[in-house]
Amino acid sequence: MKASAILLSGGKSSRMGTNKALLKIKDKTNIERIKDELIKIFDEVILVTNEPEVYEFLQIKTVTDEYPGKGPLAGLHAGLRASTSDANLAVACDMPFVSAELAESMIKRIGHHDAVVPVIEGKQHPLFAVYQKRIMDEVEDCIKSDSLRLKHLFDRLDVLYLTEQDLELYSNGSLNRVFFNMNLPEEYEEAVQQAEGEGTK
Repeated sequence: MKASAILLSGGKSSRMGTNKALLKIKDKTNIERIKDELIKIFDEVILVTNEPEVYEFLQIKTVTDEYPGKGPLAGLHAGLRASTSDANLAVACDMPFVSAELAESMIKRIGHHDAVVPVIEGKQHPLFAVYQKRIMDEVEDCIKSDSLRLKHLFDRLDVLYLTEQDLELYSNGSLNRVFFNMNLPEEYEEAVQQAEGEGTK
């Protein structure tokens, strides 16, 4: 598929107490699980991190923030700048059950829109969402004006929001599972238990 995935590994993991991306689930680190799912459909997977040496084992294209300390927007900016594709899926590193199938369906919906953002149970999920490379300047403007919430970016864009009803045909299993993210130690334990129920791949 002529699209890129941007894997964001820049959070401080303060609530977890350790780097979420490197936590083991079954026999893989969390970030490795996500990468292995994404490479099923994406020609290019780009890792954005300010600790590139930690992730050399992934053997994928890796870039650092041009604006360190500016949160997910800075990671999105760095990823879009490095991308060779118009359509780009941004993914947080704390989502162990992401779905390549669902990502593909969202990319197919991008059309003329600047972004495609899922809304599950009323909550926006900007870190499992699709962005056009052309919005890079808007992202940079937000960073430079210190408008660092992704909502501020969305106010400037043509965003297609997809609800559960829009997405239900495309994902095997529960959408709640796909959008599950780990911020707390007990959520990590829950992820490990969920993964134990997976079939061998």
